[in-house]
Amino acid sequence: MEKQKDIVIKFDHVTKTYKLFKNDKKRLLYTFCKKIKYTEKRAVNDVTFKIHRGDSVALFGRNGAGKSTILKMITGVCFPTTGEITVNGRVSALLELTSGFDPEFTGKENIYLKGQLLGLKDKEIKELEQEIIDFAEIEEYIDQPVRTYSSGMKARLGFSINVNIRPEILIVDEALSVGDEEFRRKCVRKINEIVHNENVTLLFVTHATGVAKDFCKRGMVMEKGIVTFDGDIGDAINVYDNSLTK
Repeated sequence: MEKQKDIVIKFDHVTKTYKLFKNDKKRLLYTFCKKIKYTEKRAVNDVTFKIHRGDSVALFGRNGAGKSTILKMITGVCFPTTGEITVNGRVSALLELTSGFDPEFTGKENIYLKGQLLGLKDKEIKELEQEIIDFAEIEEYIDQPVRTYSSGMKARLGFSINVNIRPEILIVDEALSVGDEEFRRKCVRKINEIVHNENVTLLFVTHATGVAKDFCKRGMVMEKGIVTFDGDIGDAINVYDNSLTK
């Protein structure tokens, strides 16, 4: 019998509908007058699935298929219109790597700020601090305000924080374009290390089927807000590749 505690992500008939307005003015007016006209976009349509502890799942789909909306709902950025979502565990999302940074704080101060936002206590962050600094490779800049960093330095620091906080659920977007080629390889090695050496659940969103096969055993394919396939990674890749020729 399936144990509830083993389920880390559960979607139960989840639908997410966005209201689309002609312009920002119409959107603002709608706050005061519900008669303002709009069109509806159903980004996710009656989606149900379960991901268990230790699963490694690739999520495939064309742009606009609903992948980003799924991720936003898992991370709490937005909420379903109908249906229920359950997430059990500390989520680390390699999506917007620099979100949560204060530009006036130093890199080191932002490690604590971001760590707290991710649910860590100062004592836990202190234990991970040097590991995060070493991985980010920004050296003496760690004591400088983040506003002085290049976009690449900020992304490296954000990535380092997210992968070194010992997440229970790791969400990786396909955009692993962090720094130079050597650092990107280092990032891929780190994700492999987390997934294979720790009891971490991975949700990997990508168009790169070859990379997904290296990371994941299960694949889900989305089209127009609906999960059209959920099963073995090899079969999922075939389904996704065939959908691109339609």
